[in-house]
Amino acid sequence: MTFYEKEKHTAVDAKFEAQKIAFGPFIFQAALALRDLGILAVIEKYDKVGIELSNLASEANLPEYGVKVLVEAGLGMGLIMLNDNRFSITKTGYFILHDEMTKVNMNFVQDVNYEGFFHLQEAIKTGTPAGLKVFGEWPTVYQALASLPPKVKQSWFEFDHFYSDNAFKHVLPVLFKNKPKRLMDVGGNTGKWALQCVGYDTDVQVTIVDLPGQLRMAERNITEKGYSARVDFHATNLLNPNDKLPTGHEAIWMSQFLDCFSQEEIISILKRAAEVMTGHDALYILETYWNRQKYEAAAFCLQQTSLYFTCIANGNSQMYHSDDMKKCLDAAGLVVVEDIDHIGISHTLFKCVKK
Repeated sequence: MTFYEKEKHTAVDAKFEAQKIAFGPFIFQAALALRDLGILAVIEKYDKVGIELSNLASEANLPEYGVKVLVEAGLGMGLIMLNDNRFSITKTGYFILHDEMTKVNMNFVQDVNYEGFFHLQEAIKTGTPAGLKVFGEWPTVYQALASLPPKVKQSWFEFDHFYSDNAFKHVLPVLFKNKPKRLMDVGGNTGKWALQCVGYDTDVQVTIVDLPGQLRMAERNITEKGYSARVDFHATNLLNPNDKLPTGHEAIWMSQFLDCFSQEEIISILKRAAEVMTGHDALYILETYWNRQKYEAAAFCLQQTSLYFTCIANGNSQMYHSDDMKKCLDAAGLVVVEDIDHIGISHTLFKCVKK
């Protein structure tokens, strides 16, 4: 990866970049307001011709002063252009308005993270998710998920599912190449992956392993789809090293799961997976590693997402470098035998067996 080996800016440009960081919260909230108040949508309607301020305010049904300060901020952000006193939208403004990944990321930042990130420095110092307190007293976000406010919960799951859903169709053929009869889905969340599996292979039996709150959500979804006879549920708290995994599964699946734990906790979980694996069983790990990304923008998003784990999720995990995960696997007595990059938007699949 060559994204971070050289200085990218002149001194003048670097100072401008520093100002963007200094005003970062202003930029984010103004962009969100331009999107959510419908201002960008109105500007877009007028394409390259553009629209004057008074008409823009009238059509958006907002005070002219408020629209004025937002669109002028939008000029500096590169969302809007101004020619002959008429505002028009830029390519970046278009992506703020229409790009699904950008919308998912912005909603996740606003609804799940923004208020809590005031406590980031506390989280860094204490190794605890100090920002989670804005939603109540919970040890981690995973215990809180079932009880989060509806809008927060929606943005959390949309963020989580957006990235995993794009990868699922690519990994199903890899996972079912050897026709496992029993599959363990560790960290199964709402049951979306389990439903993908039972829909893809008519013979497979799936066991979802997760916290009781998540299992209740998963069981509702599985039952509604009519697959309750082929999906079992095993409640466990994998932060407790004494909680074992169930036996008798040829394939163990962990998708966007291990990034929810510290490296010490990952090793503990992987050791428990290895304990229930026989010589022919395989562990599949689907993760997003910032060093395996094709585009710098993807690496950037993952690096910033690590701060969510620090401040909100649990205080001690992150989006890892792939070498960190391989060290954890080695410590647990496992080895990667198949390594596939660029799955979906940003994922890597490790197929692992016992040494």
